Amino acid sequence: MERNDTIAAIATAPGRAGVSVVRVSGPDAFSVAEKLAGFVPEPGRFRFAKIKDPMARGGRTVDEAIVLSFAHPRSYTGEDVVEIQCHGGSVTPRRVLEACFAAGARLARRGEFTERAFLNGRIDYGQAESVLDLIDAKTERAADEAVEGLGGRRRREARELYDTAVGVSATIEHALDVSEEELPDGFHDSVSSMIADLDARLGDAARRAREGKLLRDGALVVLAGQPNAGKSSLMNALLGESRAIVSARPGTTRDSIEEWLDVGGYPIRLVDTAGIRESGDEIEAEGVRRTAALVSKADVVLLLTPADHSDCGTRLAIECGEPPGGVVDVVSKCDLLADGERRRCGRLMVSAKTGSGLDELRCEIAARLERMAASGDAAQPSPGERDLSAIIEARDILRRFAEAWRGACGQLDLVLAANAVRGAAEKLGALVGATYSEDLLESLFSRFCVGK
Repeated sequence: MERNDTIAAIATAPGRAGVSVVRVSGPDAFSVAEKLAGFVPEPGRFRFAKIKDPMARGGRTVDEAIVLSFAHPRSYTGEDVVEIQCHGGSVTPRRVLEACFAAGARLARRGEFTERAFLNGRIDYGQAESVLDLIDAKTERAADEAVEGLGGRRRREARELYDTAVGVSATIEHALDVSEEELPDGFHDSVSSMIADLDARLGDAARRAREGKLLRDGALVVLAGQPNAGKSSLMNALLGESRAIVSARPGTTRDSIEEWLDVGGYPIRLVDTAGIRESGDEIEAEGVRRTAALVSKADVVLLLTPADHSDCGTRLAIECGEPPGGVVDVVSKCDLLADGERRRCGRLMVSAKTGSGLDELRCEIAARLERMAASGDAAQPSPGERDLSAIIEARDILRRFAEAWRGACGQLDLVLAANAVRGAAEKLGALVGATYSEDLLESLFSRFCVGK
């Protein structure tokens, strides 16, 4: 990794805006500022400047801007940093950036500023992940979770788990060095209790990590059912806007329509699909096939039965299998039913027309996602999600030990226990260690935008 050169990038989103920020970091950052502005502000202060292109004849002014400087190591990256707050838009920030290149900087790679912050010890790996989570947050709850991560919560939790595993391992290893007669009464029961407590704490940590994954990635919630079951109307009602076309004519939804929605703090990808039925229409038949494919990948399926029909959609749920969050049987168009008929129906009832049952449906979706996180039915960790991977692997090692010891004689085997706890501690040690593979770092920082 090139860490001795100076990098620059536009740090704000492209498009029409009042202000755009060009960030410069590296050993020559102050030299770049000197060439563009004619001076370097005192670190921590700002000054107004005419930004000039050092390569242009006569030093052409490209903008008037605010220049800030931050001296290493008290900057975001741990290096000398200069930020130029110029006018927004598409042309001006690019002109300022090109002037930075002319002054000796190069274009930063994706996530390179945060990567340098990590490599220079300003943040740890978990905090780097939290930076990305905060940028990508789609709900308030997801943003709150990311802010806690920025404060080092992941590192503290990992350290506590690791220290606990090492402590239990040391206790068992010591017992193996002395005779059985020297062990105090109840020692085996005490060790069993410590291992059970570690297992429970790993379970809580895994639940929080899976919940965090759902908050980061969101959940796929698919509306399914026969044509005219009210799927599009329900989607519009949940979104609070007319996103999907609604018509009394069956089969108007041919392709899937999706939008992000905040449900109980979870970002969900709500998808309206083509109605399930046999069709001779080639386009509609393709829409039905796509519906089946989406249902097979869904975290939760909302299976709609209109109130004026006795049953529908059951075959779809059976053929596609049970999604991690299950199938929610929803009776739509419940405004067509009398009050007595609604009470006799045991299923969740909604009306897109009146709004009845929408809050209950949102609560049910959130509850399903909570159970997914608690049960481990959420999607498995990707290669870059080392926290969840390490915790799951550590817990699996303890669980395999427990099964072997119960299967052997039902009595604690200190050798098996020592090997299991030591293995779990080694997995957790990766969370508090200082070594990271190049692939792991690439997996994380390549997901950032340029400028961060």
